[in-house]
Amino acid sequence: MTTATPTTTFRRSPLMSLARAEFLQFRRNKTLVVTGVIFPVLLPVATYLLLRSSNDGRVDGDGVAATFDMFALFALMFVQYYTVLSMVTTRRSEGVLKRLRTGEATDWQILAAPNAPGVLVTTASSLLVCAIVYATGAPGPVNVLAMIIALVGGSAVFGLLALATSGFTKNAEAAQITSLPVMALAMAGMGNIRSTLPDRAADLLGWTPYAAVSDLMHLGAAGKTATAGTDAPTTDFAGTFTDIGRPVATLVIWTAIAIALVYKGFRWDDRG
Repeated sequence: MTTATPTTTFRRSPLMSLARAEFLQFRRNKTLVVTGVIFPVLLPVATYLLLRSSNDGRVDGDGVAATFDMFALFALMFVQYYTVLSMVTTRRSEGVLKRLRTGEATDWQILAAPNAPGVLVTTASSLLVCAIVYATGAPGPVNVLAMIIALVGGSAVFGLLALATSGFTKNAEAAQITSLPVMALAMAGMGNIRSTLPDRAADLLGWTPYAAVSDLMHLGAAGKTATAGTDAPTTDFAGTFTDIGRPVATLVIWTAIAIALVYKGFRWDDRG
């Protein structure tokens, strides 16, 4: 008499399966891979090393904050935002999104999966940049939590904005045009750009999503906001929480706005 051995079948969730498929597609796209490495990693690191060499091997907190500000901009724009916009628009044009809705995956799982490659690449890139910067003797971060919130919140906001932008993007080629307003607004939110503008303009830009990311990066790396100036005093870990409220609130507000835009304008079918 043979006794059957009970077996347990481990079933991968639809989100994990979709995320894995999206990552494989991302890895096969050489343009996205090269863009995701050169811009977020090589350019900020090269700028940091040039700054370090021009100051006899020393870099202060402002220089470190500027390096991570540049990294966050490139990572969120070229890895998270543009990658999701391009991949989702391509999937819709090929009819993939419409077919996926007939399967087990829910709508939010289908929309969340294209964000997985950007999140993974941004996480790996941030660890690499941190290792290079701090291994060369740069001043340690003041508040790592603020820097993590910047990347997590920024990834969520710009991933959602990518989905919203895809609603009026006809194809992957058109994404090069439709992405420009978001990218231009993000660049204007960088700390070194806002610090050159009149106070009112800088304050208005402070409520844009990337400006919030920039302020959190500067608070975390240097202990002061991006527009505080090089002569402004720095603060300690506890002191950074005095200024952390506005950028966090800005990211929360933009997350809600982006969700509303996706809900209203996202298209599952090919427009043309």
